[in-house]
Amino acid sequence: MLVGGEWRESREGARFPVLDPATGEVIATVADAGVEDAADAMDAAAAAFPRWSAASPRRRAALLHDVFTAVHDRAEEFAALVTLEMGKPLAESRAEVAYAADFLRWYSEEAVRLTGTFRTAPGGAARHLTLNRPVGPCLLVTPWNFPLAMITRKVAPALAAGCTVVLKPAEETPLSALLLARVMAEAGLPAGVVNVLSTSRPGPLVEAVLGDRRIRKLSFTGSTEVGRRLLALAAPGVLRTSMELGGNAPFVVFDDADVDAAVEGAVAAKLRNGGQSCVAANRFIVADSVAPRFVGGLAERLRAQVVGPGDDPRSTLGPLISQAQRDRAAGLVDDAVAHGAEPVVHYGEGAAGPGDAFLRPVLLDRVPPSAEIARKEIFGPAAAVYRFSTEEEGLALANDTRSGLVGYVYTRDLDRAVRAIEALECGMVGVNRGHVSDASAPFGGVKESGLGREGGEIGVQEYLETRYASIAAPA
Repeated sequence: MLVGGEWRESREGARFPVLDPATGEVIATVADAGVEDAADAMDAAAAAFPRWSAASPRRRAALLHDVFTAVHDRAEEFAALVTLEMGKPLAESRAEVAYAADFLRWYSEEAVRLTGTFRTAPGGAARHLTLNRPVGPCLLVTPWNFPLAMITRKVAPALAAGCTVVLKPAEETPLSALLLARVMAEAGLPAGVVNVLSTSRPGPLVEAVLGDRRIRKLSFTGSTEVGRRLLALAAPGVLRTSMELGGNAPFVVFDDADVDAAVEGAVAAKLRNGGQSCVAANRFIVADSVAPRFVGGLAERLRAQVVGPGDDPRSTLGPLISQAQRDRAAGLVDDAVAHGAEPVVHYGEGAAGPGDAFLRPVLLDRVPPSAEIARKEIFGPAAAVYRFSTEEEGLALANDTRSGLVGYVYTRDLDRAVRAIEALECGMVGVNRGHVSDASAPFGGVKESGLGREGGEIGVQEYLETRYASIAAPA
């Protein structure tokens, strides 16, 4: 682990294994941080904060750009590591590395634009001065599905704002985080600005950090269930929080859609990362008149997927993160079929892959709303189709969920597209495309899908607080 600029073991000397999801074999062991290590990391982050927050915006920008360059130059090394510990095909890992690097570049450019305001009060008696100041040391808790990009999406704006960081990567995928930390240290990041705690005991460690009065911000990406618990832990300290939580994304195909384009978008929105993404299309809501063609086209594309280890260049779909995740997704499929869904493509067709975490793609048609798959995030390569007859019915189905992260809409009618954008209860909408994530755009949801936004100009504001001074008007 990295604490205060030093690479060290845990105070207890404990370590835990990191597994290759394609084989279940141990690929590395890493330091297993405990509560005492968390206290050390907080000491380091708090000690580094005064100097880092006082560093010039240009210095912070230059360092972030140097890290961007290093990640770009070592992209193949990062991509191989992402595939090894997370399992996705190498082509997807390369795409993730590029996406991750974009956050470093974007916030290196934003770091010098964090200006305040100076204006005359309407009555003329005072001048209003506002300043942006970093909130303080931050706890960043990241998931396993994008083990590099979800870190840079948080670390880059935090550093640009002048905050210091305690980072807890997912226990399944700590290696990408440790390599990024090494790259940052080699780029000249001062000791204590970023501290990385790998751990197999996240609960006590996170609770200890959130209980420290010096922590001022929590950013978490993960399930809504865990997010609720973290919000409760953050409440006593009245911490600033960013919560990017679960989704149940609708993918609405209207009767005037370009069906071929919708199929292509569906493949991207469903199978990227093996479906293990909060923005993965969860519910395909398709107009009755085009449903047969859409289902047929999507079935053809799903059957063509090559399931295998991520480091095999022939593979287009890797393993899920674990056998438990595979069994959970398969269980949702089985429940839907038991409730009357029609299996068009089933995971039992063909070889599943060489290990226990592999799941072949699934396509279910006419899924009843009573099925569990309609309410839960699948996090696997299973596509569930629901049919509708009117625009109002389709949008009502799309909004029939407690989540609201992203929605997708396919239509050739501009007026209908605008109506859908305004009607969908989502933080993001993809119109005629199955991809919405971009470092330059705000990412986040509504309802139970979270609080705050990451990415874009707004992302760095999550790490800043606005201070205001009222100055008497000059005589």
